[in-house]
Amino acid sequence: MIEIKVPSPGESITEVQIAAWLVEDGQQVEKDQDVVEIDSDKATLPVAAEADGKIKIIAQEGDTVEVGSIIATIDTEAKGTIQKKPENKKVETTAKQEEAKPAAVTKKQELPKADINLTVSPLARKLMENENISEQQLIDFFKSHRIGKKDVEFYLNEKDNFTPTATTVPTSSTWDGTRNTDKKKMSMLRKKLAQRLVSVKNETAMLTTFNEVNMTPIMELRKKYKESFKEKHDVGLGFMSFFTKAVTEAIAHVPSINSQIDGDEIVQFNYVDVGIAVSAPKGLVVPVVRNAEMLTLAEIEKEIKRLAVKARENRITIQDMEGGTFTITNGGVFGSMLSTPILNPPQSAILGMHNIVERPIAVNGKVEIHPMMFIALSYDHRLIDGRESVGFLVKVKEMLENPERMLFGAKDPLEVLLGL
Repeated sequence: MIEIKVPSPGESITEVQIAAWLVEDGQQVEKDQDVVEIDSDKATLPVAAEADGKIKIIAQEGDTVEVGSIIATIDTEAKGTIQKKPENKKVETTAKQEEAKPAAVTKKQELPKADINLTVSPLARKLMENENISEQQLIDFFKSHRIGKKDVEFYLNEKDNFTPTATTVPTSSTWDGTRNTDKKKMSMLRKKLAQRLVSVKNETAMLTTFNEVNMTPIMELRKKYKESFKEKHDVGLGFMSFFTKAVTEAIAHVPSINSQIDGDEIVQFNYVDVGIAVSAPKGLVVPVVRNAEMLTLAEIEKEIKRLAVKARENRITIQDMEGGTFTITNGGVFGSMLSTPILNPPQSAILGMHNIVERPIAVNGKVEIHPMMFIALSYDHRLIDGRESVGFLVKVKEMLENPERMLFGAKDPLEVLLGL
């Protein structure tokens, strides 16, 4: 008999929550197969079976359990039930439907992303990758799948646990006139986030300063080099890499922004690990781009993309989020015009990006319309003075409005900056 115990997700974490069982009680499991996902206060982690056999589930989904406790057992001498694959039912199709079927995906071919955001478990994602199945193929298949009695029964049992997303909420009102209330258990991640946010407000002297950036130079630069950049580096050229680079250069001029308070001492970092706030299915996470001051724009874009994909697929690890000396958050992707971002402890500063709006501004005595963005810097006033915070934000503005200044004297600054 093999016991499945809760592994330690990281230092100082003593309990976790059972997020989802990936197998059923009594099912036959294989060694190294992911059988359960657990939520710590920092990340969602899969736990794999250590042997082949029949699994017996002890802890249920939603239970809070201590690290090291037994949540299931595997009987290596017994045979469990085999998980049934969905029946491949015949569906009548017209000639046009046959033509619309997606072409078979060959090995090493990049699988296309679906127009609909799917919530896929790590185990299912791994199986899709091994079998070269794209999200769009699944959607197309289930669109033509004949709904049966068991499907409707499954919906009736699970509909109360379903939370509509922005893409599934109907345009008409969903109010039904009742005065019912719904309660659900707070996740470990949300609990820890709540504790950290309250502690920031109570334990720091947080203040926010603002400025605005004319995004015309960056947008013209992206328009000119976007295609050649993607062709050479196999990654898109976004705004986040420019902001990350601008932050690292500005920190070189105002190093106190990149420091932290440790008891009665000030810790000054000689490197810049930039946390990028990402909205994941289970809450906000902040994976870290290490040594951002040494990376090119292409390297920054690739690392941000890698971390963002892991976060949205719930594969982010504690190691991906540990450390960090400065954070950037982009509320502009959700339409935010202006906000005061809250500190990410124990860091002393965070930069907030916002949406880009065309506004009339004065340029050389004339009124011109340019794409403008408000930026905000929240900082711990115990460590950073107003002069330093304003100076840092002005330096970030200068770098973004004059991208060639990020290179200091390069012969062909724009192309060197893009690595072309």
